[in-house]
Amino acid sequence: MHSRLARLQQGAVFMALAAALGWGVVVWPQSPAASMAGVALLLGGYVVVLALELVAVAWVHRSDPAPRPRWAELAAAWWQEVRVAPRVFAWRQPFWWRRWPDSEVTPGKPRVSDVGAVVLIHGFVCNRGLWHPWMRELHRLGVPYVSVNLEPVFGSIDGYVPLVEAAVRRAEALAGRAPRLVCHSMGGLAARAWLAADAGNPARVQQVLTIGTPHHGTWLGQFSHLPNGRQMSLNNPWLQALTNAEALHTPTATYHQFICWYSNTDNIVFPASTATLPGADNRLVPGAAHVAMAFHPRVMRESLAILASGANSPSKRTAS
Repeated sequence: MHSRLARLQQGAVFMALAAALGWGVVVWPQSPAASMAGVALLLGGYVVVLALELVAVAWVHRSDPAPRPRWAELAAAWWQEVRVAPRVFAWRQPFWWRRWPDSEVTPGKPRVSDVGAVVLIHGFVCNRGLWHPWMRELHRLGVPYVSVNLEPVFGSIDGYVPLVEAAVRRAEALAGRAPRLVCHSMGGLAARAWLAADAGNPARVQQVLTIGTPHHGTWLGQFSHLPNGRQMSLNNPWLQALTNAEALHTPTATYHQFICWYSNTDNIVFPASTATLPGADNRLVPGAAHVAMAFHPRVMRESLAILASGANSPSKRTAS
């Protein structure tokens, strides 16, 4: 498995460090204050972007049925993402994405799991390195898993269907039974595109867990000119066609296999209810940011309990 995104992010990290070092060295003799301010902006400017995103969350929310976020929740979400984003985008994904390899089938040995394997599907501008905390816990619990790198990074979501198909086949071979899919953000749409690609695919998985997936698009999608970005704008034609294809294959209880984690302070997928599906087990996580939601204690605790036990749900639904 390769990751072009890892190379891109490695280059971005090195360029940011070089630019900060160069600015700091050149400007320091003239103005130490300007030198430090420039370094802070080059290395920490993303914190301003995160703050602006959450201001947009508060403004766009308006009549959304999810509970309106309090400013304290928005501030907490901002702080979560400030801490998590560098670990994901400047370390795990560019440099450590191979740290936890996928489970492998051992020839001549019995099936390794009674609960089914897990397929981990990341989101936009991510790779399998996103899932390190999940991989570590799945390994500890003895649950086999496989992962994908969705590339081309800026391609159409439909182009990821063969990658998901290959991962599902590997997961089926690992445990000898239908796997579960765990998806973050755009990964949930890739999973839905795969499910809709063949009428037999829904029967090949036990459950689909999505975390912050823009099932109905997101307000931010209107600003994208990328193929997969446009496919995540609010209620765009691609999403409507996907919904129609799903209804054709599964006309009743279309989303009964889905557990959808969503938040009223998701800084990427908003308004909040765009991350839910009708008839799914929709679970609200108040005050969680987009990337941080993937590692939220409740999200991981309840999801891992499902993956390890095979139970349909360890707790009651929180919303629908």
